[in-house]
Parts: sequence; structure tokens; C-alpha cells
Amino acid sequence: MTQKLIDHAAPVLKAVVIHPDGREQASRQAAERLEEATGLAQALDLDVRAAEIARIRRVTPATLFGAGKVDELAALIRAAEAEVVIIDDALTPVQQRNLEKAWEAKVVDRTGLILEIFGRRARTKEGRLQVELARLDYERSRLVRTWTHLERQRGGTGSTGGPGETQIELDRRLIADRIVKLKGELEEVRRTRALHRQARKRAPFPTVALVGYTNAGKSTLFNRLTGSEVLAKDLLFATLDTTQRTIKLPQGRPAIIADTVGFISDLPHELVESFRATLEEVGEADLILHVRDIASPDTDAQAKDVEAVLKQIPTPEGKTRRVLEVWNKIDLLPSDDRDEVLGQAMRHATRQTAVAVSAWTGEGIETLRAAIAGLIDDDPETRLTLEPEQGEALAWLYQHGRVTFRDTDPAGRTHVVVRLHPAALGRFERQFPSLI
Repeated sequence: MTQKLIDHAAPVLKAVVIHPDGREQASRQAAERLEEATGLAQALDLDVRAAEIARIRRVTPATLFGAGKVDELAALIRAAEAEVVIIDDALTPVQQRNLEKAWEAKVVDRTGLILEIFGRRARTKEGRLQVELARLDYERSRLVRTWTHLERQRGGTGSTGGPGETQIELDRRLIADRIVKLKGELEEVRRTRALHRQARKRAPFPTVALVGYTNAGKSTLFNRLTGSEVLAKDLLFATLDTTQRTIKLPQGRPAIIADTVGFISDLPHELVESFRATLEEVGEADLILHVRDIASPDTDAQAKDVEAVLKQIPTPEGKTRRVLEVWNKIDLLPSDDRDEVLGQAMRHATRQTAVAVSAWTGEGIETLRAAIAGLIDDDPETRLTLEPEQGEALAWLYQHGRVTFRDTDPAGRTHVVVRLHPAALGRFERQFPSLI
């Protein structure tokens, strides 16, 4: 008797992606926005059967689109046999419900789509907490859509709700309680991160944070700089949980570099708020590397979206935010565009504001390393003379500082110029008091 295998994989859902055009998105080309929304849908393994730009002259409060456009899109959805319709915009709960009724399909707006992707990609406990908090905050206003038993009365007293409390009221209260609990757990995560940052300051290694539009190549660059094997795919939001590694810069200086979640246009405010613990790592960094897909026709608009999110991340008092743009994927540029970009990068290099690289091929990476070192290597210089028997002190300086000059005189004494972080200099003074 042959045993039949049971396929437990979730069925692939057929989808239609619709980008509403005409709502204050002048900085973005509608075609690029539609392509990006399609990529988001595919990141959820949806079978995208059709993608459409829907022009709207004015917003209809009940359905976003006018009645004629709703009917026109309904025909497209039926022809595609779509079970899910992705709207590349924020919908109100009422609009979402009305469109589902009109089209007889599940409707997901841009915020819901991104939250769903984040929910699938989160791997660490912190990441899962942050995504759940964002999702609950989003769903709290949409119980009118997501539950089918909303108006059923629920009697009883005590913890299950007062007499006559409707199910929707109870659900909202349960969500509110869960949100309070999640915020408490995330506050504990923030405290733990703060302790880790304090420990790193005692090390003391400067910190570098990679930020950029999703799929700009941050993880590939991270792997190139650190020799790691962090997941790097041509996929939107391939990286969600922050990863940190130590890298060596020119003259041996170590630094801690962090690969962070990718940004995106119209990043849901629920996510910005919920990922505050993670984004604080960016605000605390000594240097931010803004990785740009310079080969994308939408690169300037993407850069503005990233800068808009960065403005929402506070910088500690007294700390100057330093940003270096990394123009990635120059290997994908046509030769004429490539020459122009490289020329612009050379002009920016004198101001230490941009470097052109290919994280995939490795071109420009050493120039980038030197630029990073130049921007974070602002520790004061110390001149020392070491006797021949003081090799332990010399080894300590190489391990904890950057020796920029070394010479040995005829008597065997070693003269060095070394850059030391003030905390490291204090430790050196305590360990080798006779040399200072």
C-alpha cells in the first residue's frame, strides 16, 4: 500500500497589486512605486497575476477610488481570479471593508503588507516583540474589519468584561493590555541595549551603523567589510534583525559595525515607533553609512525617504551626527553613467561625504575603509618613547590604539605616535604609569 504524502505548505495566493496615482507622490514615479509594491507582494510569496496603476483625481472617503474605477478594477480582479488585492497606499478601516465587499477579495494596504513581511522575517525575540507591537497598534483601529463576531453581546462580570460589553470592546481592551505588556518588555530591551552600549564605550570601539533603502545592498556590504555571511538576497526586507560585527580599519583600528533594517517610503509610523529600540543604535552610532542603490532610477527619491526616517531618530545631546553616503552597485551602471558617478564621488571624497563602491565585486571597498577610518579616527595623538624592555607596552598600544608613526633610535629606544581614545589613554596611564 502506497502512503500518500501530505503537503502542509500554505497554498500560494493569487494577487493583484494596485498603485493609486495622484496623491502627493510627485517625488516618485508611479511605475517605480508599482514595481516596488509588486516586489513587496512577491516577498510574501504571493502569485502576482496583475499590477495596475489606478489614476485618481480626488479621494472618495468610502472607497478611495470613484465608483467607476472600483467597478473597472473589480473586472480586473475577477479576470485574474485574485484572492488578495494589494493597495499601495494607506487605507482607512472603512475603505478597506468597503473594497473587500465590492471586490469579494481580501484587501491589504501598504502598511498591512509591510507589517506582514516584518512578521515573517523577525527571528530574534526583540524583533518579534517589535513586530507584534506594531501589528497590534495597526489592528486596534481595524477590529471592525478583522472580526466577524463584533456585535455579539458578551455578558458576565469580572475579568471577562462588564454586563453587556460588546465583543469589539473586549477585544480592544485585550489588545490594549497586550500592548502595555509588550511596551514593558521592549523597555527592558532598551535598557539592555543601553548597558551594552556603555560596555562598548569602555572598550572603547567606535560604532558604525549601516542604513539605507530596503534592497540597497546593506547586507552584501556588511559581509564584504566583515567577512561574515549574513543573509543577503535580492529581496525587499531580507534583513530585519540587527547584526553586529567587529571590523579592522586601516592602521589596525577596530570598530563595531551594525547592519540594520531597511527603510522604505511611507514606512508605517507604527514600525518607526515600535523599532525605536533598534533605531536607537543608529542614533548612538559614531558614523552612519547611508547605503544607496546608485543604479536605481529612483535613487534620489529613496535617499530622501531614508533621510526622512533618520530625522525621526534622536541623536544624544552633545553628539554630532556624521553621515557618509555609500553609492553602491556601480557595477550595474552603464559605462557613461558609471564614469559620471565616479567623477561625482571623487569630488565628494574631498569633503568626506560620499564613496562609490560595488559591494558585490569589492570595487572601492578599500577606499571606503579609509574614509570610515578618517571620519571616526579623531582621537588625540600621544607621543611616547619606550625602552627596549618595554615591549609589553608597545604591544598594548597596537592592540588598543592606532600607531601612526614608529621609529627606533641607535640606543634601541622606540619612538611612537599613537592615537588613543581618552578612555583607553586612561587605562594605559594606570597600567604603565612610568611612561606618561
